[in-house]
Amino acid sequence: MTVGVPAERIETEVNKRLQQTARRAKIPGFRPGKVPMSVIRQRYEGAARQEALNDLIQETFYEAIVAQKLNPAGAPSVEPKTFEKGKDLEYVATFEVFPEFQVAGFEGITVERLQAEVKDADVDNMLEILRKQNTRFETVEREAQNGDQLNIDFVGKIDGEAFAGGSAKGTTLVLGSGRMIPGFEEGLVGAKAGEERVLELTFPADYQNLDLAGKAAQFTVTVNSVAEPKLPELNDEFFALFGIKEGGLEGFRAEVSKNMERELRQAIKSKVKNQVMEGLLAANPIEVPKALVSNEVNRLRVQAVQQFGGSIKPDQLPAELFEEQAKRRVVLGLIVAEVVKQYELKPDEARVRELIEEMASAYQEPEQVVAWYYKNEQQLNEVRSVVLEEQVVDTVLQKAQVTDKQVSYEEAVKPAEAPKAD
Repeated sequence: MTVGVPAERIETEVNKRLQQTARRAKIPGFRPGKVPMSVIRQRYEGAARQEALNDLIQETFYEAIVAQKLNPAGAPSVEPKTFEKGKDLEYVATFEVFPEFQVAGFEGITVERLQAEVKDADVDNMLEILRKQNTRFETVEREAQNGDQLNIDFVGKIDGEAFAGGSAKGTTLVLGSGRMIPGFEEGLVGAKAGEERVLELTFPADYQNLDLAGKAAQFTVTVNSVAEPKLPELNDEFFALFGIKEGGLEGFRAEVSKNMERELRQAIKSKVKNQVMEGLLAANPIEVPKALVSNEVNRLRVQAVQQFGGSIKPDQLPAELFEEQAKRRVVLGLIVAEVVKQYELKPDEARVRELIEEMASAYQEPEQVVAWYYKNEQQLNEVRSVVLEEQVVDTVLQKAQVTDKQVSYEEAVKPAEAPKAD
């Protein structure tokens, strides 16, 4: 876009800045506010003109995009065509715009909506999982078997030489956990405390450390102790670990069941949403501005650094790692925003309240959590955004091809496979 700025407007802005400077300028030999304009102009005109031009380019660019009804994505690249004192300014602004499109194709989207319920057997299974997660190990004087926890020292050697990361002292290992390379844990079954075993093993060909992949190694392992697993009993002491202080087993089962019901609802809702979003993507291929993708890549870089830590800086991570994900998120964001606009959707405040209350029910004092959300505008707006997305999903489901499928609780809550990149 080529934009012109009349010379008169430029000179007016330059003079305005020079007059402001004259009121506060301190120049030897002159009283403040009494410096002749010729001296002010001689000393400060260059800086005043540059400042005026920068401000005018911003102002006139904004005026031009409003007049032309354009929606820029990212900052423009500005290149002056004429830039001489006393003449009109003309510059070329190059920028990307948000794509203009109508969301379509709802009727062709297919969604399989899972139906499931939490049965007594599912609660029984969950109680066993919780017990296993809180397993304690007690030292025993017998041969080790699968499931036992060993405390061991080991030294690994390749061609008679110890290698980096191949030795440890006082480390714990549960036999059968698959933590070590094939053959290591199996080689310790039957060992007793105080026993030393030499294991002749080979690193897998696809081992993550390429320097060790496929190589034969010898591990000398000393077993310090053997401990067997003890599952905790379903008693008040165990229930207290989960904040349940009364009601006994029946109260604990009710609380576990309630949490499972919540997890089930969220899982089914999430899977439906993912299918809807995949359908919207497939039905609405759009070109997205590079500036938006670049901004999203930077956001993902920052998230990666925050998640995994380390001393690396976000811009040190290769952009290619995040481009596909960034593009997908940008496209979906634009499509969802367009559905909101086309169907004039606004967050349903009753659903916002319902969602906050459901999230708060996982805490011991839900009323305080609800009050906290309504006192924090930013958090409240995040929930509103979630609800608005749910309303977008509901809008699509009204026209999409939806089939219901009865499944078990386990199948319903099982994570969906990640979409494959094109």
